[in-house]
Amino acid sequence: MDALRALADAEPTPYWLTDPAVPEPAAALTGPVSCDLAVVGGGYTGLWTALRARERDPSLDVVLLEADVAGGAASGRNGGFCAASLTHGLGNGLARWPEEIATLERLGRENLDGIEAALARYGIDAEFERTGELAVATEDWQLTDLAELAGRAEEAGRSLELLDAGAVRAEVDSPTYRGGLWDRDGVALVHPAKLAWGLRRACLAAGVRIFERTPVRAIEEEGGGLRLRTPYGTVTAGRVALGTGGFPAPLRRLRHFIAPVYDYALVTEPLSDARLASVGWRSRTGVGDSGNRFHYYRLTADNRILWGGYDAIYHFGGAVRAELERRPATFATLAEHFFATFPQLDGVRFTNAWGGVIDTCSRFCAFFGTAYGGRLAYAAGYTGLGVGATRFGADVMLDLLSGEETERTRSAMVRSKPVPFPPEPLRYGAVQLTRWSLARADRRDGRRNLWLRALDAFGVGFDS
Repeated sequence: MDALRALADAEPTPYWLTDPAVPEPAAALTGPVSCDLAVVGGGYTGLWTALRARERDPSLDVVLLEADVAGGAASGRNGGFCAASLTHGLGNGLARWPEEIATLERLGRENLDGIEAALARYGIDAEFERTGELAVATEDWQLTDLAELAGRAEEAGRSLELLDAGAVRAEVDSPTYRGGLWDRDGVALVHPAKLAWGLRRACLAAGVRIFERTPVRAIEEEGGGLRLRTPYGTVTAGRVALGTGGFPAPLRRLRHFIAPVYDYALVTEPLSDARLASVGWRSRTGVGDSGNRFHYYRLTADNRILWGGYDAIYHFGGAVRAELERRPATFATLAEHFFATFPQLDGVRFTNAWGGVIDTCSRFCAFFGTAYGGRLAYAAGYTGLGVGATRFGADVMLDLLSGEETERTRSAMVRSKPVPFPPEPLRYGAVQLTRWSLARADRRDGRRNLWLRALDAFGVGFDS
């Protein structure tokens, strides 16, 4: 079947957000309100922050402000890979913080356990499956890299299982696979929108006041606290937690560290039993290939395949607009790669094709900080691996706002910042050169050119 024909009926909307469980939006803020803690952003970062704040202190008056609807942006349209890693994978963590990677890995696994426990405690049906993740090699040079990572995993207190081609294909069958590395329990799969909606419901039940369709236009000092200005009202708060992801933040300093990058995904129709049997996928593990420009894919609860990644598109000036969520050229490329990976699924059609913006930073994982004399805390830069790490980010922000030193806030990861991106037009040019160089490296057995080696030397990168 022609890959383009498979896209003929695909709806340009995120599959997850079409679920009938979508809640009715809350009213917008009108008039003045005051609170102890104002949370800006209704994605995972903001929702976990509001909920964790109430768990720490049930007397705390918490207000959450969301520019659109909770879970409507990155938190409701990602691939649903909920990883224990706080560092965008073990390899990135080893490269940046080798002396504390064992601690970061432990904190990450505790965080994932905490997510699983919270879903059970609040009765959140997010289709949580602790399946693990399989990193597959489609080229020999990728297998070499995976073997090296498996050898270093012990430094972080981890055990990763290296598989040959036959063992990988016995798990998920593709003629492109040459081997793989299996993390059997460090990743869970979730329905990302149901996770956001469940956290929203838990926040409301805990007494958090939520105002949707309420963008924060400005933050100003007000006495001993902060005043947040919105189109129809104001919030006066003693403390503020900022979690706006890839969207322009009301704290301008963050814009130097964030590049909003568009990522795209497809979802197939549900696979018949025979179709699914042709692929195998007995453990339903999440899968990612190991190229510089990589794909991620997984099964949904109703046995569709979500297939995303590869293209990471940055628009000049950091543009974020609804029309950029639709990119037919990328959808066509993804479809072609899907059928190259799974030729046995010829004839399967895609029902949904969409995009969303990722808050990319140069070190690939979240960074943290404070402003306004410690009255505001922020977490940003999750770079596509925030489904799980945002709960950790929420705890970091609450620690910072309390002034309490914790194991989290003592870590070098929390105390350091990524290298900022250059201003335009240098930013756009550097991103395009990096994308070209990564594609070239994939075609040349992973060999990195002078530009990529220079970025490596400075601890800088670009990734989705």
